[in-house]
Amino acid sequence: MIPIRCISMAQRMTNRSSIRLVFVLLVFISTFAFAQDNQKPMQKDPYFTPSAVPKKNAPPAEKVKHIHSDELRKDEKYDGNNYFSGNVQFEHQGSLLNADLVIVYEGQNFVKAIGNVKLQNSDGSVITAQEMEYDGNTQRGIARKNVVLTDPKGTVIKTETMYYDRVSNQAYYNTGGTINDGKSTTYAKAATYFLTTRTIDLTGNVKIEDKDYTLEGRNVIQNQNTNIVDINGPTTITNRKNPKNYIFTEKGNYNMNSKEAFLYKNSRVHYSDKILTGDEMYYNQLSGFGKATGNVTLDDPKENRWIKGGYGEIFEKKDSAMMTKNPYAVKALEKDSMYFAADKIISFQKTDPADITVKKSFLRAFRKGRFYKSNAQGRADSIAFNETDGVLHMYTDPVLWSSGKQVTGDKVEAYFNTHTESIDSLKVIGNAFAISKVDSLDMKDEFNQVKGKLMTIYYGEDNNIREAKVIGNAQAITYSDDVNTQTKKKERIGISLTSCGIIDALFEEKAIYIVACNIGATSDTYPMSKIEPERRKFPDFNWNTKDRILKWQDILVDTPNYPEIKYESDTSLYDQAKEIVEKEKAKEEAKKPKRVRR
Repeated sequence: MIPIRCISMAQRMTNRSSIRLVFVLLVFISTFAFAQDNQKPMQKDPYFTPSAVPKKNAPPAEKVKHIHSDELRKDEKYDGNNYFSGNVQFEHQGSLLNADLVIVYEGQNFVKAIGNVKLQNSDGSVITAQEMEYDGNTQRGIARKNVVLTDPKGTVIKTETMYYDRVSNQAYYNTGGTINDGKSTTYAKAATYFLTTRTIDLTGNVKIEDKDYTLEGRNVIQNQNTNIVDINGPTTITNRKNPKNYIFTEKGNYNMNSKEAFLYKNSRVHYSDKILTGDEMYYNQLSGFGKATGNVTLDDPKENRWIKGGYGEIFEKKDSAMMTKNPYAVKALEKDSMYFAADKIISFQKTDPADITVKKSFLRAFRKGRFYKSNAQGRADSIAFNETDGVLHMYTDPVLWSSGKQVTGDKVEAYFNTHTESIDSLKVIGNAFAISKVDSLDMKDEFNQVKGKLMTIYYGEDNNIREAKVIGNAQAITYSDDVNTQTKKKERIGISLTSCGIIDALFEEKAIYIVACNIGATSDTYPMSKIEPERRKFPDFNWNTKDRILKWQDILVDTPNYPEIKYESDTSLYDQAKEIVEKEKAKEEAKKPKRVRR
C-alpha cells in the first residue's frame, strides 16, 4: 500500500536525490499497475439499472470528477479500486458530494461515499447520510444510515435508506420515515418525493400531525406547495383537542392550511355528537360549516333522530343544520316513531334559559310540512317541534287527524308526554273546528262537529281523543241515538244543534256528548224528518280524505292524493216528511174557494 499525499509531494521531491526519486516512482508505477489489473467492479443495487435502453450513438455519460481530498490510496482494501480520504469532494453535473471517504469505481463511473456524506444538488436540495452510492451514468443514488433530505424551502425528510434520481428529481424510501415542513410532521412507511412539484406520494399507513389535527390513513399524496393532501384510501382526520370530532373518507382532498375537506367516497363528518354523511361533502373545521349532496343523512344519536335529503348544510358553531331536496326526518321513540317532511327541514339546539347547562333540541319543517305518528298525523304550511319538551306547533292551514277525527284551525299545538311518548292534549287557536265520523264503518254522510274560537282537546289513556273544551262562539252539531228497549239496538233520535259561550264535549266510541253548555246556551234536537240536509253541516265543513296521511310513507310526497270518499246522504225521512207536508198544503189549497173572473 502506497499512500499519496497530494499537497506535500512536491516538497519531498525537491529534497530527495534523483536516484531515490526514480526508485519511488518505479515502485509506485508497478503498484498502481498491479492495482489496476486487480480492480473489481461494484455489485450495484438493481435500482441503478437504467429504466430505458440507451440510445444508439448517444454521447458517453459525464464522468464523476474529483475536486479535492487530503489523501489518495490505491490498494486491495476496496477490491483494488482507488479511494480518497480526508475532506473529499467530488462533482457531477453541478452537484457536489462531500464525505470522509470516497471509493471510485472508474470503469463504472460509480462512487461510494462513507462518513459524514453530504450531497448538494444544483436545485438547492441537500442529502446527508453516513453512506451513499452514486452512479454517474444513471444519475441515481442510494443514501443509507441517518439519511436527511432538505429541500430548498425547508421540508426535511428523515429515514434510514433513501433512493434518489437526479434526472426525474425524485427521492424514495420504504424503510419508514418522517417529513417535516415546519407546520406539520408526516410519518409514513414508504414515500416518493417529487422535488420539482414538491409533492409526496405516501403509501401504506400514513400519519400527518399538526398542532390541531391528526390525519391517519393509507395512500395519500401531500403537496408541500399548497399543503393539500389528496386522499386515496380509508382516512381519518381527528381534532386533537376533541377526538370525538373527526372526518372519515375513502377519497377526497384536505387543505392543511385552511382545514377544508372535500370528500367524495364513503365519507362521514362527526361533530358535536352528530354525524353527517353524503355522496359528496365539504367541511371546514375552522368555521364548522359543512355541506353534502346526494344521499345525505344527518344523524343525531343523542336525540334518536336522523334527517335525510338530497342536500344538507351544517353550522357546528350555531349547533344547527338544514336539509332540502325532498327531506324527511325520523324521531325514533321507544314505542313509536315520528316522521316529518317538508320542502326544508331545520334542526338546532338552544340553551335552556332556566338552566344554562341544559340544551333543548328543536325541529322545523318549512313549506308543506307533514308529520306522521301512529295515533296522530298532520299537515300545515310549517311545523315546529320542541323535541325536548314535546310541544309541536302547526302554522297556516293546519290539519290534524287523530283517532278518526279531524281538527283544523288557524294554529294547532300538540303536547306530547316525553315519558309515555303519547299525546296528552291539543290546543287549537282561532277558528277551531273538530269533526268526527258518526260511524267510521259505514259510508253515510253523517259527522259530529264542534267549533269555536279556542279549543282544547284532551286524550285518554287509550291514546284516543276523550274530551274537548271550546271557548268563544262555541257551536256543535251532534247526532243523538238511543237504545231500543225491545230490540236492544241503537236507533237514531235526531240531530242536536247547540250554541253557547263554552262547550264541554265528551267523545265516547262513535258519539259526542255535550256535557256542559254555558253562557247563552241554546240547544235543540230535531228528528231526522225535520232537519234540512244543509243544517246538518256547518258552512265551513272541510272533511279531507284526499290529503289525509294514512302511513308514514305518505309524508314523502306533497299529498298522497287519495280518491275523495263519496259518502251517501240519507235524507229519506226528511224527504218523506217534506212530501207529506207539501201534499197537505196542496189539499188545503184545494179546499180554498177559487175566484172566477166575469
